[in-house]
Amino acid sequence: MTDRNPDHAPLIIDVAGTALNAADRRRLADPLVGGVIHFARNWRDRAQMSALNAEIKALRPDLLICVDHEGGRVQRFRTDGFTRLPSMRTLGELWMRDAMRATQAAAACGHVLAAELRACGVDFSFTPVLDLDHGESSVIGDRSFHRDPRVVAMLARSLAHGLLQVGMSNCGKHFPGHGFVRADSHVAIPVDRRSRKAILADDARPYDWLGGTLAAVMPAHVIYPKVDARPAGFSSKWLQHILRGQLGFEGAVFSDDLSMEAARSIQGQLLSYTDAALAALDAGCDLALLCNQSLGDGKVLDEVLEGFAAARRDGRWKPEAIREARRRCLLPRGDALGWDDLMRSPAYRQAAATLSSI
Repeated sequence: MTDRNPDHAPLIIDVAGTALNAADRRRLADPLVGGVIHFARNWRDRAQMSALNAEIKALRPDLLICVDHEGGRVQRFRTDGFTRLPSMRTLGELWMRDAMRATQAAAACGHVLAAELRACGVDFSFTPVLDLDHGESSVIGDRSFHRDPRVVAMLARSLAHGLLQVGMSNCGKHFPGHGFVRADSHVAIPVDRRSRKAILADDARPYDWLGGTLAAVMPAHVIYPKVDARPAGFSSKWLQHILRGQLGFEGAVFSDDLSMEAARSIQGQLLSYTDAALAALDAGCDLALLCNQSLGDGKVLDEVLEGFAAARRDGRWKPEAIREARRRCLLPRGDALGWDDLMRSPAYRQAAATLSSI
């Protein structure tokens, strides 16, 4: 039996299909769950997605409904009227030709992205990517705005402004930077052997410059051995001493997906899903992301829910009100326009026209 009053809902989970089943409903009702992340498999069309999200909110109005919807090759919803958003590299290339037009396009991208998602009941997207394009990382690649951290910061600020115009928060990722390493952390454990000084002077600079803009940050599943033997998402040095202490970040910190190969391996030890989530929170994350575990029997999600309840009873995990406050700050501001009203909105139409011209 899970604790009914945890004072902090740290788990972001997924649901199996295009409508909720009984197991989904049971898990979403658990007070340890703070949000849902959608994938392409959860999408059929706008009406279905809107109905799915309405059912989720009927169960728990405070749940944060999330998606990875950046533009380019990472865009979960692409049909039934959704705008095909440009890659961030496209915006960076535009910057090299016309910087002012690029900032305008980045703001338009954020506006369209957020407005279309909110019209279907999605609260939050994990964007913008702040990784620098070193030309090494296939998993980042054209998801990056640019090699120059100044360009990345300016375009990310503009995109975040566009999100905010529609009441959506933002999430800078992947702290302190994933673009320098070649390995894909979905299947391996990347290692970046640069010094702390080199990383902070280059890849991590956008996090410093955007400190007052970023609502959330997601750390990289990358090991930086000159700083810590643990991946950044499990490192109190990176999350508490550097991100919060040195850079002064006060928003929410998400773990990256703890289902990934690099996600549960710490100093040669493969942790259980529960222990990995607890380790991420102990290091400084406020929210732990568990993706694609609702498929099949969903055994992993049930084990984690039971494991967290047991950890609280045993004193291995103590909920903190400030962490719950950070999660709730990510919920959208203001009412969203329905799709038909959105299509008539002058602000949306102008933003869409700006995108279509690049």
